[in-house]
This record gives sequence, C-alpha cells and structure tokens, in this order.
Amino acid sequence: MRGGSIYIQGNSGLHRLHPMTKLAFSGLCFACAAALPTLPWLLAVFGLVILPLAVWGRLTKAFAKACLLVVGPFLLSLSIIQGFFHGGDTVLFALGRFSYTLEGLMAGLLFAARLLVALGGTLLLMQSTDQAQLMQALTERGFPARIAYVVLTAIQIFPSFQERAQVIMDAQQARGLELQTGALNRARLLLPMVGPLILGSVMNVSERAMALEARGFSSPAPKTSLYVLADSSAQRSLRWALLAAAVALLLWRLWSALA
Repeated sequence: MRGGSIYIQGNSGLHRLHPMTKLAFSGLCFACAAALPTLPWLLAVFGLVILPLAVWGRLTKAFAKACLLVVGPFLLSLSIIQGFFHGGDTVLFALGRFSYTLEGLMAGLLFAARLLVALGGTLLLMQSTDQAQLMQALTERGFPARIAYVVLTAIQIFPSFQERAQVIMDAQQARGLELQTGALNRARLLLPMVGPLILGSVMNVSERAMALEARGFSSPAPKTSLYVLADSSAQRSLRWALLAAAVALLLWRLWSALA
C-alpha cells in the first residue's frame, strides 16, 4: 500500500488488466447496484462475480476489510433506522410506540447491498490499479489532464485523510495527549484533530499544484510517459461488452419503472 492510496502492489491477473477495463467493470457494478431490484440478485453479483475477482487478484483480506469498514456502519445504521421508520405489517418487536418491522429490515439490507456492490467494483479498481497508470490511461483516451487529475484526487482523498489523521494522532500522543480513554472521550478528543487535518490538506493541495505546474502540467504540448500500458483487442472488446451491459441494465430498470 502506498501513501495516500489503497493500491496494493501485485502481479496477479487482475493487476495486469488495463486500467480502463477495470474502470468499465466498476461502472457495471454501479449499474448493477442501481438496477437490480432484489437482495438475492445483488448478493449473487457480489458473491459470484466481485468476490472471486478479489480472490483472483490476491486481495481477499484487504478487500474484505475495506468492505467491512465502509459498509458495516451503514448496514448497522440503516437496519436500525429503516426497521423502525420504514413501516410494514410484520412486526418483529416493539420499543414503546415504535415497531421494528421485517419490511424495514429488508429495506435497510437492500440499500446496504446496493452500496456493497457499488463499492466492490470501485475497491477492486483502487486496490489493483496504480494511480499513475489510471491517469495515463484516462489521458490516452482523450480525457483532459485536469479531469483525469480530478478523478485521481477523488480516489485518493479518503486514504489520504486517513493517513494524515493517523499521523496527527501519533504526534498528539507523543506530546502526551491520551486517546485511549474510552469511546466518549476519544470522540471528544477528535476535535483537536480537525484544525491540523484541514490545514494540512489545504497545504498539501497547494504543494501538489506547484509541483505539477513545475513539471508542465498545464502545458498544451503533447505529454510522454515512461510506461506503456499493455492492452489487447480482447480487453477492448470486453470493455465494450461491460459498458453495453451497464447501459442495458439501466435501460431495463428505467423501462420496468415506467411500465
């Protein structure tokens, strides 16, 4: 794993795929998350397609941990909120005048499953694709360098924040601030982190901008690269098939909603 990134170096078949192929698969995962109507279908996509790809890429442990960290809190909160406020006829239990229903629980699980499928494709892309290669692939396909950089920055933002927050916590602990004093006190002690985290992020953006400009980022001249991304006609055909499947899924969902 690199600083500010969740990319995990490797030489698996998934790592060797062209970045645009994995980006197309990520788009298909978003389409599946939006279009598939039921929980079994969503779980089938995750268990039979996304998870085997993580195993193929030798990313199983890191992939499962990231999914749990992101989806876990949503699953818990949605199951509680939807269970009490979604409504339904099958009451599982009651707390005062509030009833927890099976229909609400299933609605929460369905939303969490959509998030899991959408997140799964993105995580596979981020964990198996070097950021520089992704940016190069985007610019080679005609994307303006600024747009490619925005995409890259969006991918980096959460890992970067997490890494910077850990550095701040370590520095504060080294100066005597006690952070291991229970959940409530730890939540209260997060406030001193906000200022350094925001200021550090702003300074980082400024430093990156100056470094990029010093290297001719805004120059209209053609850019060259030290790396050559391996591509093939089979992968190009696969990308078109993935995009066609994503569009077909969305059109089917729209047709079903209007019918």
